[in-house]
Amino acid sequence: METVLAFVVGGLYAASLYLMLRRSLVKLIIGLVLLSHAANLLIFTIAGLTRGRPPLIPPDATSVTEPFADPLPQALILTAIVIGFGIQAFALVLFKRVYQTVGADDLDDMKATDT
Repeated sequence: METVLAFVVGGLYAASLYLMLRRSLVKLIIGLVLLSHAANLLIFTIAGLTRGRPPLIPPDATSVTEPFADPLPQALILTAIVIGFGIQAFALVLFKRVYQTVGADDLDDMKATDT
């Protein structure tokens, strides 16, 4: 399963970099979304996959028994999701304002408005 996720993460990174190198702002924002999803999946894959075992200590034990799901990557992914939504919201508002000013989403057309 980790091999499949590694290929999915690589594909998402490749697709996001391809979209972010295009001249359209819409494709840039979609590339940012894919990049954040790829980073979340990368953290999830590196942490290891453990199914159905919460990291809880039984009442009669002194430590968690193996195998258990590590809560740290889950907390990191939740934090990354919140930060990703904030960046995406900022990028959408910025794109709306640029489109209202310039009237196009092509980055080459925006260079003409610098004067």
